[in-house]
Amino acid sequence: MNNNPWWTNAVVYEAYVDRFAGTFAQFSERLDYLEALGINCVHVLPHYPSPMADVGYDVSDYRAVRPELGTLEDFSRFTEQARQRGIRVIVDLVLNHTSTVHPWFIEARSSRTSPRRDFYMWSKDGKNLLEAINPFEHVTRSNWVFNQETGDYFYSAFYPEQADLNWDNPNVLTEFLGIMDFWVAHGVSGFRLDAVAHLIKREGTRSKGLPETHDVIKKLRAYVEKRYPEVAFLGEVSAPIDTLKTYFGTGDECQLLYHFPMAEWLVVALTTGDEATLGAQIAASDVIPKNCAWAFFVRNHDDLSLATLSESEQARLFSLLDPEGKYTFGSGIALRLASIFNGDKEKLRAAFTLLFSLRGATVIYYGDEIGMKNDEKRKPVPDVREYVRGAFDWAEARRAMADARSLWAHVARLIRAKT
Repeated sequence: MNNNPWWTNAVVYEAYVDRFAGTFAQFSERLDYLEALGINCVHVLPHYPSPMADVGYDVSDYRAVRPELGTLEDFSRFTEQARQRGIRVIVDLVLNHTSTVHPWFIEARSSRTSPRRDFYMWSKDGKNLLEAINPFEHVTRSNWVFNQETGDYFYSAFYPEQADLNWDNPNVLTEFLGIMDFWVAHGVSGFRLDAVAHLIKREGTRSKGLPETHDVIKKLRAYVEKRYPEVAFLGEVSAPIDTLKTYFGTGDECQLLYHFPMAEWLVVALTTGDEATLGAQIAASDVIPKNCAWAFFVRNHDDLSLATLSESEQARLFSLLDPEGKYTFGSGIALRLASIFNGDKEKLRAAFTLLFSLRGATVIYYGDEIGMKNDEKRKPVPDVREYVRGAFDWAEARRAMADARSLWAHVARLIRAKT
């Protein structure tokens, strides 16, 4: 009998509610599909009310469901019906920033004496924190955004519509502890900690991965550990392996971490045949705290990050995968798995076989199990990641489920062997 925590052997299906099923009520009706595939955990991409400047990662209400996806009651029924099938539900916890139309920020930006003012970060001239990393430097030139109401600047690490929270204010932590309580009460088994390395900013630093950031994660984890020991944190940190490992702490921070370097080297191995470094990456990943696990993936809802590769390795992949720069997003490439391999079924089978050979949790991005490619029907958009976020192809899924030789059937067999 396997007595390890559930997250150490999870098979996570990452999906947008609207693009996979439509609404939460319709997603409930599609759970049979995931059960047939063998999925035991669903990561629901942002479901909160949002003006959708960043596909839902600009949250305007942390305690509600976006109206076009249904109601809170629909969400609760979804998590309950998933539980009955042995499927847990993870949701995003967007800790670094809120939408600029969130009530906290509307209040904060209205006056320099607002009670919510200290929930966010401000500068009189936008000349502070100039050494801080700008993750979206290909989109915006500065991390500071002018606020007309008070004549000064607020800090925004990502899109200007996303105002960074001030985690030096203990009231921000208190709010998020309550938010976690709320969603656990509605059936959630885990939280994906979005952009968690960016929480704390300090003058004279890159303002990423600072020691105080780990202090915040430890506080969040201690709270959950005491009340909900079965709830897991899945941390999103793009960094080299040794840095990534620090987000496990001593087993007191994230229970799961996305293994971004492994995703990059899996693609390198499968596109160039260079498997030597892949073995070294696997060996370097071995020693982590007990009851923690890597979350291995090849693709997800964002671009294929190449951040931990050398410049020459990045150049090689760009020349192979996106020579015209059509799908380039900063230092990454927005391509679905089947687009990376140009629909080559043997390459896709090999990709999933290699992915499932890694010991830990496994993450599948919706549609990759049926060979969905980039959605070329979408018109060119400023954010090319939209190409990997097309509507799920249910006609293809039905065909694949009926064919024992399909990619879907291959993935289902791999899942059964794992679980």
